[in-house]
Amino acid sequence: MTFDILDGMNIDYFDLTGKVALVTGGSRGLGYQMVKAFAAHGADLFITSRKLEACDKAAAEVRALGRKAATHACNVANWHELEGLVDAAYAAFGKVDILVNNAGSSPLAPSSLETSEQLFDRIVSLNFKAPFRLMSLVGSRMAKGDGGSIINISSAGALRPRPQIAPYAGAKAALNALTEAFAFEYGPKVRVNTISPGRFLTDVSKAWPEEHKANPTAALRRSGQPEEIVTAALYLASSKSSFTTGSLVRVDGGIA
Repeated sequence: MTFDILDGMNIDYFDLTGKVALVTGGSRGLGYQMVKAFAAHGADLFITSRKLEACDKAAAEVRALGRKAATHACNVANWHELEGLVDAAYAAFGKVDILVNNAGSSPLAPSSLETSEQLFDRIVSLNFKAPFRLMSLVGSRMAKGDGGSIINISSAGALRPRPQIAPYAGAKAALNALTEAFAFEYGPKVRVNTISPGRFLTDVSKAWPEEHKANPTAALRRSGQPEEIVTAALYLASSKSSFTTGSLVRVDGGIA
């Protein structure tokens, strides 16, 4: 929790009371950490991922914190599923104040030459097309209503591309560009920002070699713990970032 005490009162600088957050990929990893943090600061949650059971488990934790939660199974890489996802969120809560485009994947390819069209299209659909469509669907409604905050989860790979993740790095770099474009399209009522994470020890890191986990070339000489993403997310979701839009916030331990 991020509170200060002023004149004997607890002040929550990231108060999200009355807000509704839609988080893609919200049942695991960094998305799950953001879901819990938003709920702890007063938001209600609409949680989506491909696995409904995992979403429902995360929703139960949100409700245990005294907040409302709803879930929806969706593969956001499928364009045709996204309008139904957004309609379900608005049916559940009547609004979306915070959209977090967190769902993503970075499968390795043996080489660029050996990257299949199917793999390329899957990476681009999940990491670029899905956020584009969701920002269009939700951002347009936010702009017509009371406004809101959109947070895109990019990657340090977009800033430091490497050969085995070339399509992923390209898709995330394109997402960085979209952030600024949508900030202008839906401003001034909608703020659109990007968080650029480095290596985090989420469940996917279990398959990493130990040297990769250690992250020795980073300025902090380590990988991040999943909960270390939440302060940046809370800042961008809350009114405390009211003059921040079109920005990229690096949470990467100092990438090399």
